[in-house]
Amino acid sequence: MAMAGHVPTPEEILRLDEPGADALLDRLERTVPVHPPFVRIPTTSLREAIVFGDTHGDWRSVLEIERRFLAGGVRRLLVGLGDYVDRSPPDCGEGSVASALHLLSLAAQAPDRVFLIQGNHETTRRIPTLPHDLPEEVDSLWGPEATRCTRIEALLERGPLAAVLPEGVYLAHAGFPLVGSKEEWDRAFDALDDTQLAALVWAECDASRYRRGAAPTWGGRDLERLLRATGVRVFLRGHDPDLTGRPLYDGRCLTLHTTRIYERFGGVLVARFPLGRPIESIRDMLLEHLPTEGQTFEPVV
Repeated sequence: MAMAGHVPTPEEILRLDEPGADALLDRLERTVPVHPPFVRIPTTSLREAIVFGDTHGDWRSVLEIERRFLAGGVRRLLVGLGDYVDRSPPDCGEGSVASALHLLSLAAQAPDRVFLIQGNHETTRRIPTLPHDLPEEVDSLWGPEATRCTRIEALLERGPLAAVLPEGVYLAHAGFPLVGSKEEWDRAFDALDDTQLAALVWAECDASRYRRGAAPTWGGRDLERLLRATGVRVFLRGHDPDLTGRPLYDGRCLTLHTTRIYERFGGVLVARFPLGRPIESIRDMLLEHLPTEGQTFEPVV
């Protein structure tokens, strides 16, 4: 389904001059929706969901995600699981800038169908993240003018930290509040301190070999408490690249990455599933490998 207005391509974004970049930022600040930390996404008018994991500046893969989102005139939901910036592939140039501004433009054009959940690389102004290449990329494109990077970071912070679909799917970058009851869950997002924020965007699954140390790990028993407290049945996440594409905990948890930077772990993946009926496990979803997997492209000149 075509969307009104122009969504600039990553190549167009990389070729903007300084006034053009400022004009795009002005427009996005007027049009990108501001979400609360937790959202319940309505899906009654939508037929299919496409969920993608960490893209890390790989706008070549972002374009493949977008093609699936727009194909065939079908009303779809598109959800990103965070980490849209930093660690850009070499053939994407200043890929953090191009990927972020392109995705934000999609969110502005289809605010009821595009949701960009924040990851630890979007919350770096609260809990610093390394590497954080976005400031250097902005300087490389448009000179050392600090407010442009700050404006992009602030736009990315407009995304939610977690979301739930009525089909029974919980979505967040890394983890969840460690709660034991529905009442605790309902209060968990009211006033997030840095410890609670870290549980959402930094916490490793105990099946991963990564240990960044910013938040306690969580495991199957913690996930089971979440499912009982909220009524959801499946958790889609990113963050731990070594778990990419591996169903865990009897098909209740799946980790996605959608960047060639981490394709060695499990590929460049998106998840697709129908809307309007319950999702009982990962087995009700289709995992797709994008054609960017294994590919290297000529850089944009």
